[in-house]
Amino acid sequence: MSVKPTEEPGLDGGWYGDDFQKVGRFGNTAGRFQDLEGERQLKGESGEQKHFNNSESNRQPLPVAMETASTAMELLYWRDLKQTGLMFSSILLLLFSLTQFSVVSVIAYLALAALSATISFRVYKSVLQAVQKTDEGHPFKSYLEVEISLSHDQMQRYAENAQYYMNSTLKELRRLFLVQDLVDSLKFAVLMWLLTYVGALFNGLTLLIMAVVSMFSMPVVYEKYQAQIDQYLGLVRTQVNSVVGKIQEKIPGAKRKAE
Repeated sequence: MSVKPTEEPGLDGGWYGDDFQKVGRFGNTAGRFQDLEGERQLKGESGEQKHFNNSESNRQPLPVAMETASTAMELLYWRDLKQTGLMFSSILLLLFSLTQFSVVSVIAYLALAALSATISFRVYKSVLQAVQKTDEGHPFKSYLEVEISLSHDQMQRYAENAQYYMNSTLKELRRLFLVQDLVDSLKFAVLMWLLTYVGALFNGLTLLIMAVVSMFSMPVVYEKYQAQIDQYLGLVRTQVNSVVGKIQEKIPGAKRKAE
């Protein structure tokens, strides 16, 4: 290819020399440059927006956790009496059953009860259809056609959510057991010491039943008597902070460093 040194590079295609034509080979060069510049700006804006969205998604809580928390709050605050009552009674029935039978027995009895109900209903509907000579089909057809499989995105979100909480728990336990903050480690030790007395009085299932009852009752009570409860909690918090402050003054190295 021969390039003429006397020709200035421009938009008319003259600097391509003798091997290329000025028109027809590349079309309108100025228009092409404008189109490329517009595409570059659009890509740059979309890239910046994507980076901003990724940064925001890293800082904000996971949507799955937010949706789960919202549903849990509606249940605990008894927004729907029928739904919450069914959930509460089912959990209590399961826990009380576990106090009398083993886990394997409870699961087997629940499965047998469910199968007995569904098989009886299926046989009843089949006999009814044979007597009335109708063709209604399978009684559970609408439920069998419901899609219950989890998509790849849902599985990935649940896995990321579980990974986040697991990593946070492991980091917190490492911080407490390796005494990164002496005050927090002492508080954790006192909590474990109190749990030894709780464990001596109650077994795990009894504590779980008490926790379930508290979860379904305390939010409603707190919502109704919030002002009085906050007042007493403030007094308790003041006393606890006073005691902790006195302990920190007596234990060398227990006082928090000013940030």
